[in-house]
Amino acid sequence: MSQLKIAIQKSGRLSEKSLALISEAGIVLNNSDRRLIARSSNFPIEILFLRDDDIPQYVADGVADIGIVGENVILEKNSPVRTVKKLGFAGCRLSLAIAKSIDYKGISHFNGKKIATSYPKILQKYLTDNNITAEIHEISGSVEIAPGIGLADSIFDIVSSGSTLISNGLKEVEVVMKSEAVIISDIKLSAEKQQILDKLLFRISSVQTAKKHKYVVLNAPSSQVSRIVEIIPGMKSPTVVPLAKEGWVSIHSVLKEDEFWEIIDKLQECGAEGIMVMPVEKMIV
Repeated sequence: MSQLKIAIQKSGRLSEKSLALISEAGIVLNNSDRRLIARSSNFPIEILFLRDDDIPQYVADGVADIGIVGENVILEKNSPVRTVKKLGFAGCRLSLAIAKSIDYKGISHFNGKKIATSYPKILQKYLTDNNITAEIHEISGSVEIAPGIGLADSIFDIVSSGSTLISNGLKEVEVVMKSEAVIISDIKLSAEKQQILDKLLFRISSVQTAKKHKYVVLNAPSSQVSRIVEIIPGMKSPTVVPLAKEGWVSIHSVLKEDEFWEIIDKLQECGAEGIMVMPVEKMIV
């Protein structure tokens, strides 16, 4: 049987989160000696550990079948690949930043300025779209120090918390794009490997869906069941189990995490007691 080759970043936060997702999907990897290739003992995949900047091209060339990489890298490299799924982690933004002492008046500020970046293609398109003419200095790593050493007037770089900018006397003034980790695929993926990818995506979706929900168990008066069922309808219907105490039931259901506190208040108004909330590990809908 064919193996699906997955390229992921060899180190860093994106690598850690990618490996965690693969593990949560029930896939066991054998890479105890930290080789550049890891194989699974229970799923037909092979992991290639690469520089993130190289991943789009490796996938486009068919060396890897799929890859996990940031949207910003895909856009900068402009390789012919297919984005198949957003993963919801490694979120960041690509922004223009200037010295915090400058009174920023708008995007026209960058006319005639020198801008340091590791993402010249994304930056050039943004400047062109906004009719701005600036000098772009392409550098790799430590972009934020460029204004301090006189290399550039401003920078265009990845921003997560913004603490790195602050520590270098900079402030974010224009958000050019938002990015997160995505799965990309070779556009010429074979039917057999597409089947493996579909199974992997199914597992990942089950993990992602579970993280957005909570499992709730509560005790309530039997007279309030109909009201509570309206509040927490569950995936199809809540489970209602009679308790030893006459006139009371135990109700089991699933809630969306972003609705949790609002719904809990309503349940208490219905006389619900002993409310227990638990994480959901996997959820298949």
